[in-house]
Amino acid sequence: MIEDLKPYPETKVSGLAWLGHIPAHWEIKRNGSLFQQRTAVGEPDLPILEVSLRTGVRIREFGSSKRKQVMSDKAKYKCAAKGDYVYNMMRMWQGAAGIAPVDGLVSPAYVVAKPLPNVNPAYFASLFRTDEYLAEIDAFSRGIVKDRNRLYWDQFKQIPTPCPPTEEQNAIVRFLTWATNRLDRTIREKRRIIALLNEQKQAIIHRAVTLGLDPSVPLKDSGIPWLGDIPQHWEVRRLKDLATVQTGITLGKDYGSTPISLYPYLRVANVQSDRLDLRNVKHVAVPEVEARRSTLMHGDVLMTEGGDIDKLGRGCLWSGQLDGCLHQNHVFAVRCSSGLHPGFLVALMGSAHGRGYFQITAKKTTNLASTNSTTLKAFPLLLPKIQEQQQILSFIDGETQHLGRAIADTEREITLLREYRTRLIADVATGNLDVRQAAAGLPEEIEPLGAGEPGDEIEELEPDEEVDSELP
Repeated sequence: MIEDLKPYPETKVSGLAWLGHIPAHWEIKRNGSLFQQRTAVGEPDLPILEVSLRTGVRIREFGSSKRKQVMSDKAKYKCAAKGDYVYNMMRMWQGAAGIAPVDGLVSPAYVVAKPLPNVNPAYFASLFRTDEYLAEIDAFSRGIVKDRNRLYWDQFKQIPTPCPPTEEQNAIVRFLTWATNRLDRTIREKRRIIALLNEQKQAIIHRAVTLGLDPSVPLKDSGIPWLGDIPQHWEVRRLKDLATVQTGITLGKDYGSTPISLYPYLRVANVQSDRLDLRNVKHVAVPEVEARRSTLMHGDVLMTEGGDIDKLGRGCLWSGQLDGCLHQNHVFAVRCSSGLHPGFLVALMGSAHGRGYFQITAKKTTNLASTNSTTLKAFPLLLPKIQEQQQILSFIDGETQHLGRAIADTEREITLLREYRTRLIADVATGNLDVRQAAAGLPEEIEPLGAGEPGDEIEELEPDEEVDSELP
């Protein structure tokens, strides 16, 4: 059905440089004629809602992050009704917006836009998240620095927006709900395949780094409750005995008149399980003495301070990809001595042994967990001689290469599906593809449109960038 979509038979010039042509029967309206600002406050019994870059508007779970502060005076919170369009003034240009799922309260740093009659907010929520429209939002935003651009209501209401007839808005929402759910199901299936492949890979790694390669060697009790026996000639040491743990740069410091320079630095979003994601590396301005304390060196093992409980403790290697790169304080850099191979440490941390340690010792909240440098330094190392470590790493590499290739291939398929989904939403929401006939033939019951499948590539705000931290 998606492949059969055609352009509209008649189009006209929209008059907007970013949009080009639109269907002949569509209009261009300013947002102020589609939405009305809602500014009412003072409903303390309503739940508090928050805007996430990844999932849109959701009910806030206060136990999910120690960094978020609960305002003591709820009277300052704005009221949002179910179906209102809510956006974060500071992050609207990145797509931090969505539709309120229930009546609730939102931060004073958010804007609440009540849809006027004959407006389907779900259509506009899809349109407003397209790359083309986000660029227009950025142009209307105001700020000294791009990363702190704000879109106030007075600017939002002036933005000219394509507006199909109400029935067509409903048809577009119906089609996009069906199409994106279908694509997201396919992506979830591929994620499950990756999970199974990773399980096979981790089983190979765990056996190799906890029992070695020779099944005939005598074993001894490791003394670690969740582990059991290890080869008799191996030692159990603490990480602090064979490595140093370097902490990173804390953002937002005021260095006064001290000369500062710009450096690339790694954030939590850059450090993934077994790999680095360097597609979006930010920069920070700090004095040289501060930079020296947090500069990465070739062979450092990187590990995040917090995150999903099943990923905590997993590390990846830094191989000097960026000269003079620093790391944020939420990322640890572990520097191994000559008796510990960095690759062996990565394998240990990612094994069931490593996961068991960090899950037992982590400070847990709802769906998330965190650790600290003291706990990391106490990590129990299973330590053969360095030559045996290298042999084990060679074995792991040979036994898991085909699994790694399969995982990479499936991840590429997911990337293509997500790019296709993004392009489909943009083409439909901006009037490049006509979905009226396709929507009319869809089944009656369709699940509501989500904000993307779990693990979407839109990153969350960094802890230092939480907008609520600005509030009293």
